[in-house]
Amino acid sequence: MDLQQLLGIELPIIQAPMAGVQDSALAIAVSDAGGLGSLPCAMLTPQALRAELTKIRAQTQRPYNVNFFCHRAPEPDATREAMWRQSLAHYYREFDVDPAAIPDGSGRRPFDVEAAELLTEFQPPVVSFHFGLPDEALLARVRGWGAKVISSATTVEEARWLEARGVDVIIAQGLEAGGHRGLFLSEDLSTQMGTFALLPQIVRAVRVPVVAAGGIADAAGVRAALALGAAGAQVGTAYLLCPEATTSALHRAALQSEAARHTALTNLYTGRPARGILTRLMREQGPLSHLAPAFPLATAAIAPLRAKAEAAGRGDFSPLWAGQNTSGCRAVPAAQLTRTLAGL
Repeated sequence: MDLQQLLGIELPIIQAPMAGVQDSALAIAVSDAGGLGSLPCAMLTPQALRAELTKIRAQTQRPYNVNFFCHRAPEPDATREAMWRQSLAHYYREFDVDPAAIPDGSGRRPFDVEAAELLTEFQPPVVSFHFGLPDEALLARVRGWGAKVISSATTVEEARWLEARGVDVIIAQGLEAGGHRGLFLSEDLSTQMGTFALLPQIVRAVRVPVVAAGGIADAAGVRAALALGAAGAQVGTAYLLCPEATTSALHRAALQSEAARHTALTNLYTGRPARGILTRLMREQGPLSHLAPAFPLATAAIAPLRAKAEAAGRGDFSPLWAGQNTSGCRAVPAAQLTRTLAGL
């Protein structure tokens, strides 16, 4: 069975779920165009998730995907947090931020029983996960209403692990991809490969459909992925300028500037490696820091700096997530972009 038959879509295009820069509007537009729209759920409260799912159900009859993180919530480490905030002390002074007044908190929840119960009411046709899979009991809840399960692999070993646990589709996430790396069996970044090196190796290693992700920004990239054995392509960065995206004005400006040519993996914003446009924070601290608390606890200390800088029209401390190939970013309707990616 090919990807379109399996997921009930017309085009072999999946819109990458992008927390913080989209809501249901982008997902609905892509699904209505024949691709698979995706709603990122890791940063949504249960109330917000219900509201977004209600909008999707009311506005499209097409299949859609809901995406969750399934990391293990870390134990807070007061010593590491203190060292992290000390490393940021000169920024706090510059922006008149009192570090003692910064609340703890992550803002990103792993998939849990509450989310599974809420989803049961809506029964989304596709559920995808990042950072592996939730435990088997939660996964059984998802499969119980017939949802297809997708998850990301960044190595052949991760792809085999996912197939052994019954996923229906594997996303082969290349190193070029924007946002968080989906790695989960190892934190060793030297294991990470580019999309077109990783893709054929995963295709040979598993029997389920494989979708290519990372650096794919136009129809030629989609064709190349299909030629290497992909069943489809997942595209994120190219959608960031679409009017249906909630990408900030600062982020949109960066994507259209020369700055977008230089992206890097950084753990400064969340504690886990993610690709974004180089910012002042990444340049001055180094994009990867051993001081950053475990994912997602690093976020709290950066938040007030981000707010102060953005209020002044600066993206010094903003996670400007983007892949290595921003050439496909266009301020066009998401439906038009989806069809263009599919070569229509």
